[in-house]
Amino acid sequence: MAAEEADVVVIGMGPGGENAAGRLAEAGLEVVAVEARLVGGECPYWGCVPTKMMIRAADLLAEGRRIPGMSGDSTVTADWTQVAKRIREEATDSWDDRAAAERFARTGGRLVRGYGRITAPGEVTVDGRVLRARRGILINTGTEPNVPPIDGLAGTPFWTNREAVEAEAAPGSLVVLGGGAIGTEMAQAFARFRTQVTVVEARDRLLAVEEPEACDLLHEVFEREGVTVHTGARATAVHHDDAHGFTVDLDGGEQVHGEALLVAIGRRTRLRDLGVGAVGLDEDARFIETDEWMRAADGVWAIGDVTGKGAFTHVSMYQADVAVRDILGQGGPPADYRAVPRVTFTDPEVGAVGLTEAQARERGINVRTGMTRIPASSRGWIHGRGNEGFIKLVQDADRGVLVGATSAGPNGGEVLSALAVAVHGEVPAERLRYMIYAYPTFHRAIQSAVEDLYS
Repeated sequence: MAAEEADVVVIGMGPGGENAAGRLAEAGLEVVAVEARLVGGECPYWGCVPTKMMIRAADLLAEGRRIPGMSGDSTVTADWTQVAKRIREEATDSWDDRAAAERFARTGGRLVRGYGRITAPGEVTVDGRVLRARRGILINTGTEPNVPPIDGLAGTPFWTNREAVEAEAAPGSLVVLGGGAIGTEMAQAFARFRTQVTVVEARDRLLAVEEPEACDLLHEVFEREGVTVHTGARATAVHHDDAHGFTVDLDGGEQVHGEALLVAIGRRTRLRDLGVGAVGLDEDARFIETDEWMRAADGVWAIGDVTGKGAFTHVSMYQADVAVRDILGQGGPPADYRAVPRVTFTDPEVGAVGLTEAQARERGINVRTGMTRIPASSRGWIHGRGNEGFIKLVQDADRGVLVGATSAGPNGGEVLSALAVAVHGEVPAERLRYMIYAYPTFHRAIQSAVEDLYS
């Protein structure tokens, strides 16, 4: 079979790959995109979009339960079938990507279904079909759920985020392995639908990559909402039968039980399956290393989760823009990761940008911190029930600029935007100290946190 020629071959049509492929095609390049699953990737079908629908529904239940003592009385009855219906009909089209595939086709690009493997420089093979790229290859293969080799786990009907999103009913009880963003978001969402939830986290706190204050806050909220949390605990064995569900042995000798088991302990790449060795890259590496223009090798660019710069759609889209501009020779700024924002959509939301206090100290920065509690703000006091949270600032005291910040609380991810601008733009903290903040807003608490830097 003769090789098919194209200017660029895009392997993986997650958000960044889809964006880059479409833009390159619209710019007049001949683009072939390779996708083995669904055009759009994890985010619209099993990640960002449907999970936030789950969380929105769960938060509505929580708000309804907060009515007594604030605005009247309430009786709240949870119904997961409405969530499942909305995910199928409004978010995923029952996991059908025809609309996305047709949208890409309208840009002039060609879609090839199947697993792409790099078989030579400038060459990608898909089920025996050879594609040759005149300008280069763009990799956007993302990651997949990491399933640990726990004794007894293989072969059981455990969930990853995909099965949890596809669930047509909330289980009566659920064990969640992993207290990171995915684990905590889903634990709280199901708990608010009256699922008895147990979270098992190997590290010493939930959301271990974030500020300890955020971890402690979420732990307290979980316990108040009836979520059982085991930190510093590892699963050593899993037992399952249809009658009793799952039993998980922990390394401290305890056992936890659940009708369902969600494994949410991170994600992994499959670089060897991708064949990156054919272009001189390390197939055993965790991620693909790139330069500031997303170049991984001669004629190879990589974007998204596979680069290890943050498993976020917004990072993938940002990197796609950098790579497209480089491929088209358009110039502009290279990639800059000093102010990568991240939000865990629990209630309270935990938004963060840049470095934590510990990370800053590890880098030898002369650190000064400022902090304020949301309930102490006017808006927090007005908000009443559900107002838990704080704003914490991490300053490079020598330069007088913020290098990191955390905004936890109601709308914490939205309040984060102002802090992200401050970190990205290296706005002097003195300027933040003397600017005007709208009253009464949640973001006005930033001013109090800045004042605390100088107290």
